[in-house]
Amino acid sequence: MGTLLKSYQPLLPLRFIPIPNSVWTSRLTRVIFSKSKLCGGRCFSSVKQSPPLIDEKNSGGEGVENRKAELWLYNTMSRQKEVFKPKVDGRVGMYVCGVTAYDLSHIGHARVYVYFDVLYRYLRHLGYEVNYVRNFTDVDDKIIARANELGEDPINLSRRYCQEFNVDMTYLHCLPPSVEPRVSDHMPHIIDMIKQIIDNDCAYVIEGDVYFSVDKFPDYGRLSGRKVEDNRAGERVAVDSRKKNPADFALWKTAKKGEPFWDSPWGPGRPGWHIECSAMSAAYLGYTFDIHGGGMDLVFPHHENEIAQSCAACKWSNISYWIHNGFVTIDSEKMSKSLGNFFTIRQVIDIYHPLALRVFLIGTHYRSPINYSAVQLESASDRAFYIYQTLRDCQKAVGKDDMTKKDSVPPHILDCINKFYNDFLTSMLDDLHTPVVLAALSDPLKTINDLLHTRKGKKQELRLESLAALEKVIREVLMILGLMPASYSEALLQLREKALKRSNLTEDQILQKIEERNMARKNKEYEKSDAIRKDLAAVGITLMDSPDGTTWRPSIPLALQEQDAAT
Repeated sequence: MGTLLKSYQPLLPLRFIPIPNSVWTSRLTRVIFSKSKLCGGRCFSSVKQSPPLIDEKNSGGEGVENRKAELWLYNTMSRQKEVFKPKVDGRVGMYVCGVTAYDLSHIGHARVYVYFDVLYRYLRHLGYEVNYVRNFTDVDDKIIARANELGEDPINLSRRYCQEFNVDMTYLHCLPPSVEPRVSDHMPHIIDMIKQIIDNDCAYVIEGDVYFSVDKFPDYGRLSGRKVEDNRAGERVAVDSRKKNPADFALWKTAKKGEPFWDSPWGPGRPGWHIECSAMSAAYLGYTFDIHGGGMDLVFPHHENEIAQSCAACKWSNISYWIHNGFVTIDSEKMSKSLGNFFTIRQVIDIYHPLALRVFLIGTHYRSPINYSAVQLESASDRAFYIYQTLRDCQKAVGKDDMTKKDSVPPHILDCINKFYNDFLTSMLDDLHTPVVLAALSDPLKTINDLLHTRKGKKQELRLESLAALEKVIREVLMILGLMPASYSEALLQLREKALKRSNLTEDQILQKIEERNMARKNKEYEKSDAIRKDLAAVGITLMDSPDGTTWRPSIPLALQEQDAAT
């Protein structure tokens, strides 16, 4: 970039993705600034004050009934689980910090957005109208450094990786948020908020740079539990001798040669990282909303600084629940691009089905660290195959007749269904314990297999009705977890293709091995037969014998099973 890029214009319009039947998002069509005198200064909000957008009398009894259940969420601010109570009955405002788009996203990112997708889906299941805002940071030091390295325009580079990120989210079955704002489209909001902070005597200008004064915010450190004196310059806080306090952080950075900049009252420059999310969350959700989330690494300094900025701009700023997920680790060390110990989402889903990765990610409670390993992914893939194989066989047995309209199933089947659904509700209401839900799938899946394959099950009264009812309740839960494929058969085919890729074998080669084994068995060469089976099992291919012949399915490679047993 040989010349300065003066007064960048937004490259893309705001992207509004309406939630079906959402009154909230249909009204959210523009950002309105209020010049009212608030907080000792000015305070802007995203929308004009209006009556509640949900009429409970006409919103459907099921959603209102679901909302009576008490959802408990862990709040980082209070360091305990709290009953979720939205500020406006029936509506939830949720902001999740998005990626800094300068490269392909890794599975640490996947964990963040898969978890908040599950929360988003579950809140909607409970009957809430959710305004889910997830931003893109497309103006940042890392983006500029990468663009200079590649000889690209920073905004164009970031735009490309924003698109790649959305491709990854589609693979992982993450629903699109209500809106995905980009920093480069929101400079007026950011500049206006910085003005408010300066007007409220919480920031100062030095030679075109604007710094937030942490000494002016007595509650600084309340979210993270850190004290200002603990924040040594150079550790996540830029060193600058001009600052009044070494912990002060940049709201606006003066332009440097070769970098994109925007005009401002303090001269050409660009925003600091933290102010971006404060401005965009206020633009779409106002200064008070329900949930602000992200990875645990954002607690300090990012979210701590967001709180300080937002409260300095508007003393009424208040977010009810701060929610953070744990890290993905490799050998007990956090996965991150800066450490170079990461796997991109693309690398993982090249050899594992995206839904297997999703099973892996929600197989550990979201606040606990999750250790990335081949055996864990193989186990998740094996679990996904078992789930979809069972449901495909069930669907095939039931056929095209709609058995779910039948009024009754045997009492023990009804007990199985009720127990599973109650386990689902209890676990999800308790801070979204998705691992317990995945474990609870075992009983109804086993019941389906008993009905399909055992002599006793095949003779059971109302067998097809039972199968249909069991498949229906499992399907509903899989939808809420984001684990429902377009079709069971398609998912099984894709899982088999990924297993072939990991084993470095083709379908024809496996069929040839099966034929060689059949011949060895016919000739009573049992050692050779066993060796063929064991060689295939070693690379994750299990042979299954039946009266109809021998077939194969993916499995956990023997070496990984032994490794897992040893640990």
